[in-house]
Amino acid sequence: MDIVMLIKDLIAKAVVVAWFLFLLTWIIGWAIKGAPIPIGRARRIGQGMVEDAVWGAFWIAVGSALFWLVTYIASYLGQTFPQPPQPQLP
Repeated sequence: MDIVMLIKDLIAKAVVVAWFLFLLTWIIGWAIKGAPIPIGRARRIGQGMVEDAVWGAFWIAVGSALFWLVTYIASYLGQTFPQPPQPQLP
């Protein structure tokens, strides 16, 4: 496995885990916020989780773009360069 494939694999795993945590937080936040609990503090906790999930989604999108840039640079630098021309002596 070369360095480019290793970086792509790690990036893909990190992004999948990040989106999973976003969805989990989003669902739990809305469940707490919408639950018929008479305690106002619980609703504020749910609202905070939803807001944090939205900010998390924003930073996941920014991070994914940066990860793509790192992958692009790594693939560009990982290319093998052609051999220099050999001078022809008469």
